[in-house]
Amino acid sequence: MNRSRLGKTLVFALLAVSAAGLGYILYQQRPAGLPSGFASGNGRLEAIEVDVATKISGRLSAVLSREGDMVAAGDVVARLDADDLRAQLRMAEAQVEQGQRALDQTRAGVRKSASDVKLAGKSLKRSEDLVGRGFISRSKLDTDQTGMDGAQAGLAQAQSRVGEADAAVAAAEARVESFKVNLNDTALRAPIGGRVLYRLAEPGEVLGAGGKALTLLDLSDMYMTIYLPTEKAGQVALNSEARLLLDALPGQVIPASVSFVAAKAQFTPREVETRSEREKLMFRLKVKADPAWLAAHRDLAKGGMPGVAYVRFDAKAAWPANLQVDGK
Repeated sequence: MNRSRLGKTLVFALLAVSAAGLGYILYQQRPAGLPSGFASGNGRLEAIEVDVATKISGRLSAVLSREGDMVAAGDVVARLDADDLRAQLRMAEAQVEQGQRALDQTRAGVRKSASDVKLAGKSLKRSEDLVGRGFISRSKLDTDQTGMDGAQAGLAQAQSRVGEADAAVAAAEARVESFKVNLNDTALRAPIGGRVLYRLAEPGEVLGAGGKALTLLDLSDMYMTIYLPTEKAGQVALNSEARLLLDALPGQVIPASVSFVAAKAQFTPREVETRSEREKLMFRLKVKADPAWLAAHRDLAKGGMPGVAYVRFDAKAAWPANLQVDGK
């Protein structure tokens, strides 16, 4: 019995020593924590999504880009059927020409009325001279005065018709410009450069004003949203230097900067993983990847990739070796 107990004691002692040794080894191999002056948070890489939508209603005649295509800002990515607008434009241009002819006629009428006023003025002056010398009766002077008044009224009326005709021409020209703008809007252009994320409509579909044809992903503006506790977020300033590490790109350190710091604390959303207790108030931050890095590695970073954002809030703190970019 004594030997049996002694054996068991030795076995337990050896197990304890082995466990302690293994624990020490694991402790020595534990990942180093962040030095002071830094903070980190988990999140997912996000990118700005921009819809290519119609300004006017119409039938899609062509969709020129497919999902995954890269497009530049200003590229035509889809077209609406423009036959009806072209017909309306031709009608509006004809109305402009018609209005211009009417305007020319009213201006000619003004010139004639002005001549009538001039002639009536001469007749009135002669009658006044002759009446003063007693050669004609007063009634002739009254007749010439009435004629002068009528000629002046005719001139005023002709000038009014010129104003109306001129306004009609301006309205017709405005309709022409409106149809030209609408005709130009039948070519749907990419508002940004990026990758086509979704193709939302196909040729032949009728879209209302504001209907979406494509969704673009702005690969030059990608960021990660993280949440930091009050004591750390309060030390982070805008444009603070940061780093991004993505799970899918191990060892690839992405230079970044803090582009947004919330002005008000909030509770951490449930879908965000954080080491702090959820009931503590947190501040939301956006860590934006360096545009130059994104341009050089356009096909590496993708929206939705999970990872960790590291923020330096002490400018004097040196980045750890595993977070340095170009030795810095």
